[in-house]
Amino acid sequence: MYQPPETRRLQFTSRKSTERTVFGLLASPKTTGTDEVTGGRKTSAFHRTVRDLVTVKVLTRLDVESYIERAEELRGLPRKDVMRLHAGAVVASLFYEPSTRTRLSFETAALRIGAQVVSAENALDNSSAKKGERLEDTLRIVGSYADVVVVRHHENDTLGRAASFCPVPVVSAGAGAGEHPTQALLDVYTLKREFGEVDDLSITILGDLRYGRTVHSLLTLLTQFSGVKVTVLPVPGLELPTPLLQSLKIAGLNVQVVDSLGDALDGADAVYQTRIQTERLQGESALAAASALRLGPDELELLPAHARILHPLPRIGELDPALDSDPRAAYFRQAENGLFIRMAVLDSMLEEGIS
Repeated sequence: MYQPPETRRLQFTSRKSTERTVFGLLASPKTTGTDEVTGGRKTSAFHRTVRDLVTVKVLTRLDVESYIERAEELRGLPRKDVMRLHAGAVVASLFYEPSTRTRLSFETAALRIGAQVVSAENALDNSSAKKGERLEDTLRIVGSYADVVVVRHHENDTLGRAASFCPVPVVSAGAGAGEHPTQALLDVYTLKREFGEVDDLSITILGDLRYGRTVHSLLTLLTQFSGVKVTVLPVPGLELPTPLLQSLKIAGLNVQVVDSLGDALDGADAVYQTRIQTERLQGESALAAASALRLGPDELELLPAHARILHPLPRIGELDPALDSDPRAAYFRQAENGLFIRMAVLDSMLEEGIS
């Protein structure tokens, strides 16, 4: 199993705690106090309480803030220093569904922190899954080759069950219509970067709320923050699953369901638009209804100057490209943030032990 290079590592103290932990930033033998790798900046202790990241339900607010702080640190460090973090590590990438941003950002994140990548793109057709191999067996074997395994799977719950069979940490890159944990982390990271804080934001979520796994994870993660108000406007027939809506309300999240775009946009700090998950529809015809939720220049006029528009991408018509040049359009910045959050996730997974 991979161990970080046997070189003395810098210790950092969290701003929120006196507990000390170790990041994999390499220090020269003569370094005392601060180091050129961090440019003398104070960095925070990383907090992670679970081995695998297959659901956001296991994350605390401190976990989320630790990932965000680590992403910011990695973002600000010279690339040559970041690439020294995990030289010799191997990250396996198994994608059973199509992906552009998630797959490439995970693989780039691994390379940026010095790890090597082995991958199976289109694993449903181009791996032993085609022969009927169970995911549990695949993870047992691939986990014996790699130090972290990143998996996108087409079924909602299989990955969560199978991860326990893997000898190394497993990170979900999206599971069916269930969850997408790292997308939720990068969404919250984007809100933090755009607004300074997540607490007390008014967030509107539009589109396919039934099959949109990014929405499910984001809403669950927002329960960790105080004073957040969420307004949802689903495409008819693609409403939030009732058990999820009930659990959000039990957790204390203020969720309001509205039926008009004007009401949804009124007073919103952030608008989270989503596409129709056409690959998961089973006979439903929702594309025509979704056109009523399309955001264009006219709808933009309903938003205040400080508002931001987010989208997990790809878009298929629900966002007018005419919005791209508006500073309120944050979705391309959001996608870029995903690289740094995934660097932070992999970095934490490759560290020795769990703090």
